[in-house]
Amino acid sequence: MLEQWEHEDVVMRRGRRSGVAMVVATHSRALGPAVGGCRLWRYPDWRAGLADALRLSKAMTVKCAVAGLPFGGGKSVVALPPDTELTPLLRQAVLEDLGEIIGDLDGGYLPGPDVGTGPEDMLVLARHARKVFCKPESHGGTGSSSGPTAVGVLAALRAGARDVFGTASVAGRRVTVSGLGAVGGRIAAALAAGGAELTVSDVDIRKRAEATAAGWAWVEPDEALRVPADILVPAAVGGVFGEGTVEDVTAALVVGPANNQLTDDSVAGLLAGRGIVWVPDFVASAGGVVYTLSREFDGLDHDAATRRVEGIGDTVTTLLASARASGDTPLHEAMALARRRIAA
Repeated sequence: MLEQWEHEDVVMRRGRRSGVAMVVATHSRALGPAVGGCRLWRYPDWRAGLADALRLSKAMTVKCAVAGLPFGGGKSVVALPPDTELTPLLRQAVLEDLGEIIGDLDGGYLPGPDVGTGPEDMLVLARHARKVFCKPESHGGTGSSSGPTAVGVLAALRAGARDVFGTASVAGRRVTVSGLGAVGGRIAAALAAGGAELTVSDVDIRKRAEATAAGWAWVEPDEALRVPADILVPAAVGGVFGEGTVEDVTAALVVGPANNQLTDDSVAGLLAGRGIVWVPDFVASAGGVVYTLSREFDGLDHDAATRRVEGIGDTVTTLLASARASGDTPLHEAMALARRRIAA
């Protein structure tokens, strides 16, 4: 597995306080220290958590390179067993254990929040790590990156819509948003405000009432790909598109924040073969890391950092134009750009 992914460092331990398996994977420091979120999630076993850390850290390397950031890619994963009850005491223990691992890397990996963790958790990691990102604003950080991530996805979506439909406007467009979490919910609200005809889904059935009250159509998650749509926004779990699901996609444009949307890179070609424009997830979802590093590393204010995030739209425009000129996929063009920047 490690030979396949070619990571610089992979540290895996069972927490001495928590007894839970956890991994910190550093894919590359070619452009600078590795950055990436801390994922606290339930997995079938530790191997699945390790595989997720490897995939996600590699994606962070590419994300930073395409975004022009002087950082490499890393990820940390706490692999809770499937039936674990995450009590406050256990949560504290796993964060202390993870903090020790990160501290041992002496600044080689700089963490931030991810699925299952938030700004308050970064305060625990900060006891051990040289630097953490996205601490609460009351503690000198920028807080949650969900808002900037949504801003970046919307910029990517507008650029994609301009390329596919000839206009960046979503007014009257049928849009399906799959996943109404902190990022997906913001995206859905913004698209509705822009006049889109929304269909939404989420595994949390409690969100159905909120969606209905907002006037949005609701479908079950396993039907989201099949709903007639112009634009599909994957905003939940990864692995959405594979050989068995590409034929289900009705949208002409797919762009969203979910990580690792393809089961395999070859699926990008299958989507393109059906005339579907897929904006690589690591491009569309870069708003959070761009904003955070612009604020906490470069010292920019909110407005200047947000303008950088909105620049994701320009990146998407360039990649789609390059793909059209070369006859290849946007994924191929994005990976080529990342390799050039890493090698420079």
